[in-house]
Amino acid sequence: MLGVCIPHAGPTAGETHMVKTIGNPLSWTAQAVGLGSQHIGEGARELGGVDERPIETQRITAEDLRSALSAGYADFLAMRTDVMFIVVVYPIIGVLLTWAALDRDFLPMLFPLVAGFALIGPAAGIGLYEMSRKRESGERAGWGDAFQVVTSRSIAPILALVGYLGAIFAVWLMAANLIYAVTLGPEPPQSITGFVGDVFTTGPGWAMLVLGCGVGGLFAVGVLAISLVSFPLLIDRHVGLPRAVATSVRVTLENPVTVVAWGAVVVALLLVGMVTAFVGLVIVLPVLGHATWHLYRRAVKPAA
Repeated sequence: MLGVCIPHAGPTAGETHMVKTIGNPLSWTAQAVGLGSQHIGEGARELGGVDERPIETQRITAEDLRSALSAGYADFLAMRTDVMFIVVVYPIIGVLLTWAALDRDFLPMLFPLVAGFALIGPAAGIGLYEMSRKRESGERAGWGDAFQVVTSRSIAPILALVGYLGAIFAVWLMAANLIYAVTLGPEPPQSITGFVGDVFTTGPGWAMLVLGCGVGGLFAVGVLAISLVSFPLLIDRHVGLPRAVATSVRVTLENPVTVVAWGAVVVALLLVGMVTAFVGLVIVLPVLGHATWHLYRRAVKPAA
């Protein structure tokens, strides 16, 4: 019997398509699981820190504050980051003002909400720190770089610190609500004009102002101490959350007068931004964000 040699036929185009159709989702799922596990592992390592080199701090003076603000303003002019805040700040402010006008229960919380922005302001400048870092190193920096922090290896400790600041902000709002309840409250004000009049012309109103400013000042000092250089340090080096916060506190303790002066500058500029019908905030916020990066550069020595 003659043997008949039948050549092995490869998969047809339809079969190839079917294999890819069936195989790709499975491979995609496996890759996604693998990448997810990898990011979780990297995030856990970044929280603790992988950069074990010493973090050296140095004294900062009033001249350093002036230089940081000047450099921050130069970054602002070069990259026009006010546009980024125009499309974010005004809608939020509009919603808050509308809510206060329509809901009397919310009215006493309007100022604590706006004033409390200083507590979460360092988190709002994360993208600006990255832009200033790139411009400082001679790289081309644009608005897109502000969002690249999301894909950074340091995103896990950054988000953790943002969460801590958010929790402090929530506690501040509860404290402000309690202060209102024991002074002018607990009933909601009858109108905006009546509320403003009670605040500035009555004893309970002044008590609320004094207590609110005092308690708010304590919150602000605490946040300033833990966030002064921690966010820029996390973007610049993979030192982990505990060391970043500890370094920020150390800079504060080593330079108490200068840091308090910086806090006063921040509060003063924020007030200027608010009393100008919030128009000034679109300049004040990005300038302060860029300046914070340059203040970090003066407070923490570059890694060897």
